[in-house]
Amino acid sequence: MSDGDADGEAPATDGSWRRRAARWVTLPNVLTVAVMLWAAPRCWPHVEALLGVRQREARRPDFAVTTRTGDTLTMASLRGRVVLVNVWATWCGPCRAEMPALQRLSEAYKAEGMVLLGLSVDRGAAAKVDAFLADRGITYPVAIVGGDVLAALGGVRGYPTSFLIDRDGVVRHTVMGPVAPLTLRPAIQRLLTEAASGPRAITP
Repeated sequence: MSDGDADGEAPATDGSWRRRAARWVTLPNVLTVAVMLWAAPRCWPHVEALLGVRQREARRPDFAVTTRTGDTLTMASLRGRVVLVNVWATWCGPCRAEMPALQRLSEAYKAEGMVLLGLSVDRGAAAKVDAFLADRGITYPVAIVGGDVLAALGGVRGYPTSFLIDRDGVVRHTVMGPVAPLTLRPAIQRLLTEAASGPRAITP
């Protein structure tokens, strides 16, 4: 007597397996799996930032930008600070949605040594970016940049993208999407408690 007979159940046949598989392969299930596969590589960096998992590729970007107020900022001048670089555009809906949270983040940690730097990729009139920032009460430094600065950061695949850089100028986390202010807050707090390995730069 087979094990299936002893248990009072007939062994599964290939036909029954196919029927169960056919019942599972429905449009909603397929769409759910597709969304999960699409979202996983985008969500995981946020999870790493929450948990404190250090980015595997240690990069020290080197670039200089001129902000909309006329100040020049370089990675050398920001050395010793925790820097959150946010790449965005006025035409990007998720970018607009996260800007109030970024402003609050800047205000919350500025006195502790964090600099929030916005990098706009807009290609229109600079006055449009200035008006956009003024309308939303954005006070953290913002510069309009080209592909050279994005390449120095390691490239950008979508907007908004945020890079969290430690006091030594090393990119510790790279996240994409408008939830960055939430998921990066614990990482910012951790980096603010770390001391730079070199001399601390003083910036205005």
